[in-house]
Amino acid sequence: MSDSANVDANVDERVKEMSSFRKSLIRPELGGICGTVAVFVFFALFAFDSGMFNSQGILNWSIVSAQFMIIAVGACLLMIAGEFDLSVGSMIGFAGMMIAIFSVTLGWPVWLSILIAFVMCVAIGALNGIIVVRTGLPSFIVTLASLFILRGFTIYLPQTVERKTIIGGVRDAAEGDWLGAIFGSKIFTGLFQWFGDIGLLATFARGNRAGQPVVDGIPMLIVWALILVVFGHILLTRTKFGNWIFASGGDAQAARYVGVPVNRVKILMFMFTAFCACIFATCQVMEFGSAGADRGLLKEFEAIIAVVIGGALLTGGYGSVIGAALGALIFGVVQQGLFFAGVESSLFRVFLGVILLLAVILNTYIRRMITGEK
Repeated sequence: MSDSANVDANVDERVKEMSSFRKSLIRPELGGICGTVAVFVFFALFAFDSGMFNSQGILNWSIVSAQFMIIAVGACLLMIAGEFDLSVGSMIGFAGMMIAIFSVTLGWPVWLSILIAFVMCVAIGALNGIIVVRTGLPSFIVTLASLFILRGFTIYLPQTVERKTIIGGVRDAAEGDWLGAIFGSKIFTGLFQWFGDIGLLATFARGNRAGQPVVDGIPMLIVWALILVVFGHILLTRTKFGNWIFASGGDAQAARYVGVPVNRVKILMFMFTAFCACIFATCQVMEFGSAGADRGLLKEFEAIIAVVIGGALLTGGYGSVIGAALGALIFGVVQQGLFFAGVESSLFRVFLGVILLLAVILNTYIRRMITGEK
């Protein structure tokens, strides 16, 4: 018998070989990569001369993208684990308000206020996870209840203690605070000043800031976004726990049979999502110097859309942190690009709806390719 015949005899005819092109099509990052390229090409053609791609313009859409990115990382890992968290937006408003009440109204140190806010948020995330895994209720329902509860407290508490829904003075309270600086300062300020001195960056020509660069550093919001993306990507692709996340969302019962602690994985992912929301809230409070009861509205849906654009399946078990980060980048570029292009900003919501529909259709097709469904 020839060698080729031996090879053919050892090949199971039930196993279909997948071409390299087909393999590339089922990469979760594909939609995000294509969308990112398309968005940058579009605005390079129609908004290049508007200042969108100068130093200030790049900083503007980078900050917006970083905001989406922070909450998208947590939402991505949770969705891959097979769950949703609709309380993220309310968590952002709640955490920011707690920091403001503790530091401004009660006069506590800002670092202590931030730490307590993190403990509260992570505890609420754990509670959401415990309720989901213990009762078997859909996470959609459990976290929808949390959404209303947290938003109600975010409105009620400042009205009770301050008779208003916006509390300012956080920036003054955070002056010289070591933890506040980790969330609200900028890095590489000296380097950016040098860039301005040698003419690589635009500088202010007159006024109190004459000679200072228009962009004087990288905000910690962007730094936190990059840290979370790198951490999430390594966790998901380079660790055993990452395999547990995929297994928990793909087939929870089968994962339990092989020893995966599915309940613990899901609870930890709810906690991590709350942790990301609190990072967003802390950076936001430090940036604006105030907390508002309306902060974080609709952020939970924007995070989910970014994750879906990044290739995650709504059914769980499939996705990519890098893809979610690209989805967040698309959001930031489009939101700011519409302004630079002179387009009505309300059309951003139209874009969200259209891109969500297209992403779900694409991801459904990919799921059918993976599973072999007709």
